[in-house]
Amino acid sequence: MNLQDAFFNWLQMKVVYKARPNDASALKTLEFFESILIEDHHLTNIDLCLSDDELMYQVTYTQKGEDKTKKFDREIVDQLLEEINSNPKYN
Repeated sequence: MNLQDAFFNWLQMKVVYKARPNDASALKTLEFFESILIEDHHLTNIDLCLSDDELMYQVTYTQKGEDKTKKFDREIVDQLLEEINSNPKYN
């Protein structure tokens, strides 16, 4: 899995798990994508925050000793959580 896809999937699951901390499936999926980031892409110090205007998620990380940042549109990332919350099957 390429780095961009791994980050996006990890980020979506991070948002879902933060909103649903008792969701064991969300935790397991989050851990899976996190292992891809760490093991396959050799990332460390992965951290997440919202941009100042709260329109973007900002992920900071270290890869090969270099600090880097990626930004993701909050609306797109939050879609999975919205779909889960709107489906009574998961509530």
